[in-house]
Amino acid sequence: MRPGAPIMAAFLAVLPLCAWAVDSSQDIVVKVVKDGPNIAVDVDFPVDAPWPVVWDVLTDYAHMAEFISNVSMSAVVAPATENAMRVHQKGSATLGPFHMPFDNVREIELVPHREIRSRLVSGDFKASAFVTRIVRVGELVHIVNRGTYTPNMWVPPFIGPALIEAETRKQFGEIRAEILRRSAAVRRPGIADTDGLCASRRGTEMIPCNLGVSELAIPSR
Repeated sequence: MRPGAPIMAAFLAVLPLCAWAVDSSQDIVVKVVKDGPNIAVDVDFPVDAPWPVVWDVLTDYAHMAEFISNVSMSAVVAPATENAMRVHQKGSATLGPFHMPFDNVREIELVPHREIRSRLVSGDFKASAFVTRIVRVGELVHIVNRGTYTPNMWVPPFIGPALIEAETRKQFGEIRAEILRRSAAVRRPGIADTDGLCASRRGTEMIPCNLGVSELAIPSR
């Protein structure tokens, strides 16, 4: 089972059992709710990186097996259009004493640079649908992942959501680590390139560096 699946993701929960958890070292907030057979997962965390880099990592399905440890294979398996594709992923999730392989095909719909919609086509779940969004919260870029899936196996109450939270946080921590790794190698906000432009934290375009915190092109939430 791949909780919270991007992505993903992932990336990326007895009636109603709720558990919030915050990892202070990573600032990744995960909420898991189990309602009968259905598991709802909400993730929200900031990332200190340019908006275009965040988008590139979240949609880099061809290379996700290289930076998400529970994914062993990830590939685009149908001809991709500009804003849609099918993605086949295999791997194995470890939830406490449980070791569960997964093999899923998902339909991915992109709202460029803002939102990724994922729906299960076939695989190890009965159903799965998630939306991942890039939003601005104050002066920070946040990744917000929300959705519900129905696994084929029974998920125990109490311990099940806690284990799913831990696995989900680990997965999104790896995604953020990849974003930060790539952002270190590209043009950063406040650092001008040869054309005197800087990468925006709030939008997809390069902007005049002197805009600073008063950037004009700010994607709406």
